[in-house]
Amino acid sequence: MAKVDLARVGKNLVKSAESGESVELQTLWQDQPVVLLFLRRFGCQVCRWMASEVSKLEPELRASGVGLVGVAPEEFGLKEFKEGGFFKGSIYVDEQKKSYKDLGFKRYTALSVVPAALGKKVRDAASKASAEGIQGNFSGDLLQSGGMLIVAKGSILTRRTTGGLNHKPSVPVLPGLLTVLASSFLMFTQT
Repeated sequence: MAKVDLARVGKNLVKSAESGESVELQTLWQDQPVVLLFLRRFGCQVCRWMASEVSKLEPELRASGVGLVGVAPEEFGLKEFKEGGFFKGSIYVDEQKKSYKDLGFKRYTALSVVPAALGKKVRDAASKASAEGIQGNFSGDLLQSGGMLIVAKGSILTRRTTGGLNHKPSVPVLPGLLTVLASSFLMFTQT
């Protein structure tokens, strides 16, 4: 995977789900380290489960001065997602999907999404979500993939995209944070 130009990614505009205000993505990490969860879509069952899993760390992250931010590529399904309480951090929408593109998050085709959606990782994650009573729907953009990014001091500490950890951390963040996030963050599609 190509190296990410974080300065370029940081200039992308995202809209706050709370205030409706658009801000540059870099404003989210300029004052503190941040864990950014890039959701495929708000209605995705596996995304909801992953958001719920990562949110279990929110009190620990907050106590350590680390922000938790969710980003989605469209507003569709936002209300239901918020009402479901799946995510404990701030939520933003990248309406232009520019950050997704600049971070190299894959866009599936109508043909490539089917095998990805039927893969073992997806089935396992969907099973865990169902066991916890988390449901989803097939509304919205079904072709966008997502990932996770941890940024501190203007540097990417780790990046996880479809298929796995693509950028290994070069500096420690918090004791155990990367290990916990990397092991609990299950991407649900194969490359």
